[in-house]
Amino acid sequence: MAEFVYFVGLCFLSLLVAVPWGAIAADEDPLQDICVADPNAQVKVNGFTCKAMANASDFVSPILRQAGNTNNKLGSNVTAAGAANFPGLNTQGLSFARIDYAPGGVVPPHNHPRASEVLFVVTGTLRVGFVTSDANSTLFTNTLYPGDLTVFPRGLVHFIINVGNSQAFSLSALDSQNPGASLLPSVLFASNPTIGDDVLEKAFNIPQTEIDMIKAALKN
Repeated sequence: MAEFVYFVGLCFLSLLVAVPWGAIAADEDPLQDICVADPNAQVKVNGFTCKAMANASDFVSPILRQAGNTNNKLGSNVTAAGAANFPGLNTQGLSFARIDYAPGGVVPPHNHPRASEVLFVVTGTLRVGFVTSDANSTLFTNTLYPGDLTVFPRGLVHFIINVGNSQAFSLSALDSQNPGASLLPSVLFASNPTIGDDVLEKAFNIPQTEIDMIKAALKN
């Protein structure tokens, strides 16, 4: 019996070593072929419950056909397709996004806590980058052109800016149906309730007046 327990334990440890931690952190594998989301279901689970009857239209979506409005402070617009607005994606561990950029438009530093992201440039010239989470906080940055791909590793802070002279357009695939997005400026200076100003003063080594200016700018 002791030998059997030892053998099972050894197999388990070997499995932990062999399986990448990124795979363990990904969405759960589906337990059926399809599970079309029912956003109106009364029962709440980790995701969406399956609606009783699926049809072909549940597996197609026009969400990304139209360009997003970039007439805003950031000069960018993210149109996301996930299980909430594209029910056929439910339990598939995937989401998709279209990003439109005015000249100089930016997607500010942010991260996706539950997903890696692959970005494909359709039109325009984009400068992108991400920062590692180790003590060095290393920045990896590149300039991308139509047809180029880049990857933003899971959970790492990254940004995108249109450095061309015309509108730009990219597509992103993420390996979670609900990747989440934490925009650093909003998380730090516009949370609800807000982080204490005494914390922000010490963290950024700036006076209260500058904190007030940043908060006011984010509200406008």
